[in-house]
Amino acid sequence: MAVELEGGCRAFGLREGEQVRHGGLTVWRHVGRESGARAISLSVLEVTPGASAAWRNGDCDEALFVVEGEGQVVVGEERHPIGPLTGVFVRPGEVASIESSVREPLMLLDSRCPDTGPDLHLESPAPKSKVQGRRSKVVSHVPPPVVRFEDQPTERAGDGRSFRVLVDVSVGCEEVTQFVGFIPPGRAPDHFHEYEEVICILEGEGRFWSGASSAPVAAGTCLYLPRRQPHCLENTGASPLSLFGLFYPAGSPSVRYGPGGVSG
Repeated sequence: MAVELEGGCRAFGLREGEQVRHGGLTVWRHVGRESGARAISLSVLEVTPGASAAWRNGDCDEALFVVEGEGQVVVGEERHPIGPLTGVFVRPGEVASIESSVREPLMLLDSRCPDTGPDLHLESPAPKSKVQGRRSKVVSHVPPPVVRFEDQPTERAGDGRSFRVLVDVSVGCEEVTQFVGFIPPGRAPDHFHEYEEVICILEGEGRFWSGASSAPVAAGTCLYLPRRQPHCLENTGASPLSLFGLFYPAGSPSVRYGPGGVSG
């Protein structure tokens, strides 16, 4: 059950709430303008084993993130294999075509900024490739839209935190920054950001604080954070807590603000 917290923050589960089915695609819409967000959105997409789905992006930057499963994505007329911790950038007006492997469902997080609303503009999926992982077309002057966690450098922030950026301006995404972050055991000071953010816990356990209110978090817990709301994500476990994060407008995950100003 979703938990409403001080200042408009909210905690909820990946598959929680109302769902909409489109053939082999199931959609849970969690964050958008209709739920109080200013510009950011977050939906969970699940493609059943062996199924495919396609939609056309609107006039916004769209970023996908693979939580579970494997498959392929065709975007910008290129075919790429995708798996856990993969980020995908879909440019305004482009069609994204997703194929799940036959072994397990493919679960993705989908964010569009500025939010264009809850509707998916469905298209016919791209023809399935007979050669797995081969690109159907290569456009050398355009950065590849698929970014893998293992290919990205680790960057350091304060309090022992670290992160790897996936989707950002380096692949042409001007509006948002998508990253995987790591938080060591303990609780850092409360802080706020100059951006709107969505988070999903990937591994570990802890407690999310928004002002004086809080909620427990674990793998599969998602969070919505309005701009400038003081908060803190406490790691109550013995090992680093890992999370997916995406925020609008774009910037660095290391920048945060406290009573004394900017802290890294």
